[in-house]
Amino acid sequence: VGTSVAHAEEKPGMVLKHVVMYKFKDDQKPEQVQEVIDTFAALPAKIDKIIGFEHGPNVSEEGKSEGFTHMFVVTFRDKAGLQEYLVHPAHLHYVSVVKDRREKVIVFDYWTPAK
Repeated sequence: VGTSVAHAEEKPGMVLKHVVMYKFKDDQKPEQVQEVIDTFAALPAKIDKIIGFEHGPNVSEEGKSEGFTHMFVVTFRDKAGLQEYLVHPAHLHYVSVVKDRREKVIVFDYWTPAK
């Protein structure tokens, strides 16, 4: 079948996308959600392993989002970059901000051709 992530340290011509989707708790005020967004969006300036970052709220009209409202996509050159990001103090601070505000989270990593 496919190559496992454990064996996919580097893939020439490819980048590793780290996708994070959130369903926030119903009691979160807009400013609490905005603090999560702002803290996440500040990470590329603090973590040099991040080579790309994008995010946005769900605007789909299909009604198939299962309550997930925000998506973030962080791009890395290789798995080592992702691993460094996960333990970086700025990322750990971000996790402390978001952890009690989310009801559900989906994390999905995949390789895609570099552009």
